[in-house]
Parts: sequence; structure tokens; C-alpha cells
Amino acid sequence: MNKVTVIGAGLAGCEAAWQLAERGIAVELHEMKPDKMTPAHHSADFAELVCSNSLRSNELTNASGLLKEELRRLGGLVVRCADETQVEAGGALAVDREAFARRVTEHIRNHPNITVVPGEVTELPDEGEVIVATGPLTSDALFDAIHARVGGDFLHFFDAAAPIVTFESIDMEYAYFASRYDKGTPDYINCPFTREEFDAFWEALTTAEEAEVHGFEDKLVFEGCMPIEVNARRGHDTLLFGILKPVGLPDPKTGRDPYAVLQLRRDNAQGSLYNLVGCQTHLKWGEQKRIFTMIPALRNAEFVRYGVMHRNTFLDSPRLLDHNFALRADPRIRFAGQMTGVEGYMESNASGFLAGLSTACKILGKDAPDFPSTTAIGALGRYISNETVAKFQPMNINFGIIDPLGYKIRGKREKNAKISERALEVIDTMKKEFELR
Repeated sequence: MNKVTVIGAGLAGCEAAWQLAERGIAVELHEMKPDKMTPAHHSADFAELVCSNSLRSNELTNASGLLKEELRRLGGLVVRCADETQVEAGGALAVDREAFARRVTEHIRNHPNITVVPGEVTELPDEGEVIVATGPLTSDALFDAIHARVGGDFLHFFDAAAPIVTFESIDMEYAYFASRYDKGTPDYINCPFTREEFDAFWEALTTAEEAEVHGFEDKLVFEGCMPIEVNARRGHDTLLFGILKPVGLPDPKTGRDPYAVLQLRRDNAQGSLYNLVGCQTHLKWGEQKRIFTMIPALRNAEFVRYGVMHRNTFLDSPRLLDHNFALRADPRIRFAGQMTGVEGYMESNASGFLAGLSTACKILGKDAPDFPSTTAIGALGRYISNETVAKFQPMNINFGIIDPLGYKIRGKREKNAKISERALEVIDTMKKEFELR
């Protein structure tokens, strides 16, 4: 029996291992936790979610929702575990972080074709098929080994996570449950500001003392994880049109939209933990407590996790990888996850799916499914392997990288729905043709 080495048990590595194992292929899955932890991880479980518990939109008028539906139809493990551990979050797919990781871990450890090997990997295997899914916080030794193999320059940006507070410490006298425009069930806790409260909060944010992060520059921060203090420095009203936008969230006490609103999203199924949406930060912990407790609803907040920031490293993939995430110079080696330049949990998961499936097809002597860029999965593979890209940057899935319809449809939602409908027709056809499950 052929054996595949998968390095890293995050969302990408677990999905790759699962797709291989489900096709009868033996997998050695290497994971350095808990023997060696990164600054961003806290649990020994696989597929640990770090920055957020939200996997973003679940709707087919959103490219993120399309990507998840494609993976559902193709038998993705991670999206199945996410659906099984879902917590209410309006139109988004948010999960109980601990239950989700535990569910994925159980599936992986209990699969008869997967052998979990603990400990740090410091060299790339010289023989056999290999999938490297060690993430943007790859250990120094393995980083050096990868660099020696691929040559050229690695790229990097900075990533941040938001604080989490206990529900019982939120002062609901100054907060209310609601989803924007009453969309879905009222799952978010909304913490309103008056003009005076916001002005004081903004002033404190823009003058607070930041934790030292080696090599940090604002321009190297990925927009999707921009620290709130960096956003605030862009101007007094920036947050009012972004993460603290009050539109569509009227305060039941006044019947009017407040001046600003911070939303809190449930972080576990019990509803005992909530994270501060959009408040990823690299302020010192004492400063975080001082500033976020200026918000009336959080004046007595108990923080179970403060925001953290870390450097994320990714490959210059267009020069190195093909659309199935194989190393052009040595196709027996594939990469998956954020280190390839896909940005986001489900995007990382999709890259692991593609890397695992294409490796399995190679071993079984079959042609690898060639997902077209009319699908979300295919569009991601084409994006990271597009050699015409001059300055490669991490990318979330979006309709801008999926092939357009070729004809006009009035209305953005209607157009996006049609793109999703077309993509899922392709997925269903490929599923039958290649006996995907």
C-alpha cells in the first residue's frame, strides 16, 4: 500500500489526510502539538481555530457560502464537522470552537488508514508523496528545509486575533441582542456607544501602547485581519463605516441606530463565551483591558483570551505551485493551507481537499479532477498558480476570481446566485464523473 506523509494537522492537513484515507490510502499525519506549540495555538486538538470561530457566510449569494457548499457536496470532513458544531450567527457559519476541533480530531484519530505521528518535522521526506500543511507559523527548522528545497523568497504579512469575554460579565443593561436589519435570528450582542463614548474610545485606541511584534508595519497587515487600532489611526470615522457601523441595529431603548455599535459573536455552543467582532489587536494586554472596558456593556468584562498578533509566512505560489498545489519543480510534494496564499479557514480547507484528492488520484493511477475557475475550489487553485500576477498577496475566495457569467443580470445578489448555481452544476457533474463522495 502506498503511504502519503502529511505534515500539519490544521484544517488543510486534516482534510488532505481524510480525502486520502477515505480512498484507501495509508497516511502518516505528523503534528508537533502539543510537544511544541506556536504563539497562536492553545489546544492539543487538531484543526484549532485561532483568529475567529466564524467560517463566514453560509449563503450562496456569497462566494464563501459557495465554497462551503461545494465542499459539502464533495464529502469534505471539515465542513461536515462545522455543520455539526454550529452556533447561531445569523447568515454566517460559526462554530463552537472547542467542539469543532474535538470532532475533527476524533474523526482523524479513529480512521483506520491514518496514523498520527507526534513531534516536530524538521526535514522534508526524500521519498514518497508529501503534503506540507504546516500553516503560516511553520517552525523555523522546517521553514529552513522548505526554503532550501524551493529557493527564492518567502513572503509574509501580519495576522491578529480578537479578545474573548465571558457572557456573564457582559452588562446587558447596556447591550441588546440583534442581527443587522433583523436578518436571521438575533444572535449578536450589540454594545452601543454615544458620540462622547466613541470619541473617548477612539482617542484611547489611537494612543494606546502596542505590544512589540518583530518587523511589524501597518502596510504588511492583511486587510481581513487589520488590528482595530491600525484601522482607527486611518481616521476618526473609519470604524463607524466598518466594524462599529451602527446602521440596521436600532437600540430598543431609543428605537434609533446608535452612534456606533460593537458586536459580540457567540464563541461556543453554550453561549458562555463571546468574541469581540473585528477587534483583533496587538495592543498590550493591560491596554486591551483598559480600552475595551471603556465600552459601557464591557465595563466589567472578564477576558478569557486577549488579542494576539503574529507573523504569517506564505510562499510565492505563482512561481512555485500548479493549480493542484503541487510543487512545479518536484510534483511529489504538495503544499496546502495559508502558507500557499489562500486566506481564510475554508479556503485553507479547500486547498487541503485539492491537494489530498489530486495526490490520491495520482497514486490510484487516475486523472486528477481539473476543477475549472467557474467553481470556487478551482478559482482558488488558479489564483495561487497564476504566473501573470506581479505582486502576489493572500486572497479570500470572492466572486472576482471566479469566471464571470458572460452575460448581464440585473442585481448583484441575482448575479451571484447564478454564478453559484452554475458552479454547483459543475460540481455535481464532476462528482458523478469522478465518483467523488
